[in-house]
Amino acid sequence: MEFRLLGTVSVETLTGPLPLGPAKRRSLLAALLLSPNTPVTVGRLTDSLWDDEPPLHARSVIQGHVSRLRTLLVGADAEAYGVELATVGDAYVLRLPETLLDSQRFEELLMLAREQRSPADTVLMLKEALSLWQGPALSGALTGPPLRAAAHSLEESRLATVEHLARTYGALGEHHRAAALLAAETAAHPLRESLAAALMLALYRVGRQSEALDRFHRTRRLLADELGVDPGPGLADAYALILRGEPGPAEPGDGGVPEPVSATGPRPRTAPTAVPDPAAPVRNTDPHPSPAPAARSGNAAALTAVDDAAADLLPRAPRGFHGRGPELAALTRAAAGEAPVCLVTGPAGVGKTALALQWAHRSPALFPDGRLFADLRGFSEAGEAALIDVLREFLLALGVAPRRVPESVQAAAALFRSLTDRRRLLVILDNARDSATVRPLLPGGSDCVTLVTSRHRLEGLIASDAARPVPLDTLEPHDGTALFAGVLGEERVHAEPVAAHRLAELCGGLPLALRVTAARLAGRPRWTLAALADELADERSRLAYLDVDDTGVAAALRLTVQHLPPDAVHQFARLGHHPGGHFDPYTAAALAGTDPVTATAALERLAAAHLVTETAPGHWVLHDLVRLYARGLDPAAASEALARVLDHYIATALVVADTAEPGGEPCFVLPDDYRRPSAVRDFADRTAAMRWLAAERDDLALAAVAARAAGLDDRAWRIILLQWPQVVWRARDSWSPLLELALDSARAGRDAYAESRVLTLLGWVLTEEGRTGEAAALLERSPLLARQAGDPLGEATALINLAVVQAELGELDTAQEGCVQAVELARTEGDRHTEMLALQHLARMQLTAGRPEDALESARTALDLGPEHEEVARRTLLLAVSGEARVALGEEDEGIRLLDRAATEAERAGYDEGAVRALGPLLRVTGRADHRRRHEEALRRLSGEG
Repeated sequence: MEFRLLGTVSVETLTGPLPLGPAKRRSLLAALLLSPNTPVTVGRLTDSLWDDEPPLHARSVIQGHVSRLRTLLVGADAEAYGVELATVGDAYVLRLPETLLDSQRFEELLMLAREQRSPADTVLMLKEALSLWQGPALSGALTGPPLRAAAHSLEESRLATVEHLARTYGALGEHHRAAALLAAETAAHPLRESLAAALMLALYRVGRQSEALDRFHRTRRLLADELGVDPGPGLADAYALILRGEPGPAEPGDGGVPEPVSATGPRPRTAPTAVPDPAAPVRNTDPHPSPAPAARSGNAAALTAVDDAAADLLPRAPRGFHGRGPELAALTRAAAGEAPVCLVTGPAGVGKTALALQWAHRSPALFPDGRLFADLRGFSEAGEAALIDVLREFLLALGVAPRRVPESVQAAAALFRSLTDRRRLLVILDNARDSATVRPLLPGGSDCVTLVTSRHRLEGLIASDAARPVPLDTLEPHDGTALFAGVLGEERVHAEPVAAHRLAELCGGLPLALRVTAARLAGRPRWTLAALADELADERSRLAYLDVDDTGVAAALRLTVQHLPPDAVHQFARLGHHPGGHFDPYTAAALAGTDPVTATAALERLAAAHLVTETAPGHWVLHDLVRLYARGLDPAAASEALARVLDHYIATALVVADTAEPGGEPCFVLPDDYRRPSAVRDFADRTAAMRWLAAERDDLALAAVAARAAGLDDRAWRIILLQWPQVVWRARDSWSPLLELALDSARAGRDAYAESRVLTLLGWVLTEEGRTGEAAALLERSPLLARQAGDPLGEATALINLAVVQAELGELDTAQEGCVQAVELARTEGDRHTEMLALQHLARMQLTAGRPEDALESARTALDLGPEHEEVARRTLLLAVSGEARVALGEEDEGIRLLDRAATEAERAGYDEGAVRALGPLLRVTGRADHRRRHEEALRRLSGEG
């Protein structure tokens, strides 16, 4: 949940914005949010809601808006986020965590930006702060005097932030970015002299002197015309500097940042550090080594003499390391000054520690003062390392006498920061569980680099210390085979390249799994890689084979899972039973028997622990080995989880079909034991619905296969049949195998209703694929089955599809009779959608039979049945038939107009089949080059070449 003031006043939830209603209610919400967690009196609210004299019943109006707002918040489960709208005497208070308020986050980011010592980090913070703005503050509210003053104050803060960002760009020498930023704001605020002055200097520094001077004169004239005043000192000084041609280097007030000064005086600049090639060892080429520790810190001089020798607590380099070029390069850039804190994150077993140690051993010259390492044991069964123990080890390594090591964490951390203030040191904090554990262990010097590894994202460390994330993913198969070669020897791997590649894939590219597999093979020289690959192919025993001694994938995952709260563990275990490859909050909720809000919170926790991966907003996946582990946590829940997710797919696909084909007849009745999910996704329009079907096609197929295997045949054929809008839209897209599975499921249940419905759709697909004989054999049975099942609309649809096949076979009279019969059945049942479909095909057959007048009449009747938003495929086909009929009747101009309209609508909707059917006759009539080009493009797209 998020409350927004920086733009339109709104409340955003997982399911979209709350319907706040009239502007006065937004004004009331804005007044409460401007004083969060503080009582706001009715008098203050009255001033905020009415610009002039308030009505006599103002208090009642406010009470009504408060009541409605409270209802909206309760309906959005606001209490789960710590949000409450309470009455306190003659006032109201909106209690909420201020992190949910965009204006509060804006201020926090500004505070963090002011604390940054690096201009580059300041830029990141300021840009993130400005990204929170979605338009003028308090938009959509009727602002009385207090709200107008607040909006003005917020806008002033935003403009000050823009100017701060421009100055920081200047400090980095990126004057072109400053100019682009300031130009837009100056256009919106032409009388703000500070913006104009900053823009003039930025333009001058990128060599655009004439534009800079022109900006001054335009602003001067505007000030005189609008306000009757001359330019102020800032604008005049900028003009004078440009005229003299010597604006000079960036100053603190002119785009720069002041050099930090310590208590002992100005800090000397550090010589630039050479950036090594991450793939090769680096020689120490720095001509200015850091000064001796005794000269670095007054605190160190007060202690016993600190040893000048470089401290080194680094474990040995990992063996068999391979790949990771981009990640090694990212760490090297961080060491060169981009980010003093680097955060290596990823799931258990992905090789975070190996990467950190590999880079540290390749870059010793970057850190002449030493390299410190600590395993924080954030995910260890033995528990986390005590911070005082880690700090004591670090201080001892830096030469502090044991008796001088402070007893408290705070004092030891302060001494550590002091001793490292002027050093160039590498600190590796391995296996961190949270940000709070890391912060006391960060060194004090800007020339130090800290590498933190964690299974969690540690977003708090990113916010507070501008840590640079370096996410670590699994290895590609070729890197996995190279790792095998490094452990087993190249001869053994090269002797079975296909098996080695298959092993790497079965290990999912997870370095821990690859190393365990390599260790198992190394200890058994007579085993072939192919034999072990066959063993790993069995999902039931794969995790067992990937354990050796006390090391293995399951053990690593267990240590991650044991730190999760129960609701996240429950969600994780249920995800293991998902038959598909990816999931969203609705799917996850169905699996776990919860709701999408609860599921999203659990997924966020799992993502933070790198147990699931978010591939796109709201879409997650499980690594194959993680899925196998999750499945084993609660095997007894497999059947219930599968049934729930199958019903979720059925419920969602029904909404899709209703959105894609509004007014259409449901393609089946629901099974008796169907359980509707707690929430079902809604779709804004046909495009969104069809996009869901396309995106979920693979997972829907996997769900149907799983249903068939579990004996849930009534779900299997329904899930397949529900994809009919996509099947009809892309009829030649290899749907036959899936529909044959549906047919097997329908027949297994001895369900004539289901068999007829599936046969009807399968016959249509076979017809579109050119398999007319097979289609006819299937479709001949479908009307009879539908009649036996008491399904008149199913019988009508079957008759239509059978008629299409008969027409293909030259049996036009029989085909037309079938379509007429289908029209009568649909009309009797009052189903305009099916009637329209039957008339569409009847019109095509009448045109083919040389009866254009009848075809035109049938098409006109069909178009009159459907609303303007009727499914585009049917409408374009009817328009095309009408156009061809007009041409056949000698009304060429009207025919061309209708055909062109049909083609244009089909192209706009991406319906290539309809575009081809309209453009073909259009090209034959006109012969125009543009029609030929459009026809060829549609054919290419239809064949998959476009």
